[in-house]
Amino acid sequence: MTAKVLYEGGLRCKAIHKKSGTLISTDAPIDNEGKGESFSPTDLVATALGSCMLTIMGIAARNHKIDMKGATAEVTKTMASNPRRISALDVVIHMSKNYDHKDRKILEAAAHGCPVGKSLHADLEETVTFVYPE
Repeated sequence: MTAKVLYEGGLRCKAIHKKSGTLISTDAPIDNEGKGESFSPTDLVATALGSCMLTIMGIAARNHKIDMKGATAEVTKTMASNPRRISALDVVIHMSKNYDHKDRKILEAAAHGCPVGKSLHADLEETVTFVYPE
């Protein structure tokens, strides 16, 4: 078991990570009858994509002795209806350093190989932009 999820009522859930005991609360978004007081389940999908990309990039960076500490990912989720689903995820990865061509290729390929991205439906529009300091 990866996590146990408890429905607390009022469209709110609490997820408990089995191994660490870490808690995450979710709430239905305002546009879907909720209060929007926490991440929605679809927010977690979007967040998982950004986090996964940075993690896989971090593994590649460590293996190639590239320092990428301080990189960030901003993820914007777009919802569609009929059926209600995530229709697009836009990820902007801000790199903390201006890498040479070789290191950029390594890091960008790693981001595109993240397991979360590979697990998303093929119809979901995914845009990834890398921003390097000048």
